[in-house]
Amino acid sequence: MSAPYASTPAPVRSFVQRFSATRRGARLARLLAAHQLTEWGHPHGTEAHDTVVLVVGEFTANAVLHGLVPGRDFALRLVHDDGKGLIRIEVSDTHPALPTCKAPGADEDGGRGLVLVDALAVDWGVRDRPGPGKTVWAECATAPRNLTCPSVLRPGLPSERGAAGARAGSGATSR
Repeated sequence: MSAPYASTPAPVRSFVQRFSATRRGARLARLLAAHQLTEWGHPHGTEAHDTVVLVVGEFTANAVLHGLVPGRDFALRLVHDDGKGLIRIEVSDTHPALPTCKAPGADEDGGRGLVLVDALAVDWGVRDRPGPGKTVWAECATAPRNLTCPSVLRPGLPSERGAAGARAGSGATSR
């Protein structure tokens, strides 16, 4: 009789770094995330790379523009889970205001970043963090998927429920 097959768990790799809460810090976070994705086997031009870099760029820009607390920085954490086929992005800042996903007017210059994150990420949300502030997170697929434009914008703030994380509207205040 043969021994039962023992499967080895898929590796989980991570990247964690703190950055100054400046535009230069946000740019550096995006560039280092792109480099780390290439090291993990997702080179420039692949769907996983481009999606994660866009989400990192949006979250870090928001941390700098809306989450700025003088004298405080922000943190980026990437977790690559081969078993789940996901890359989790987390950006933590010390500002208490929560982001909202809303449809901007046609003549407004900004406000579309989280709409893009909502369309590209498998899931996203906001959770408390130790100390002041919040962590905005998103999970992006590492395998190509068929993207379609959302027919209805899901208003409100995604929040994390339990370990799975579910989208739910809340009465969060706008930044």
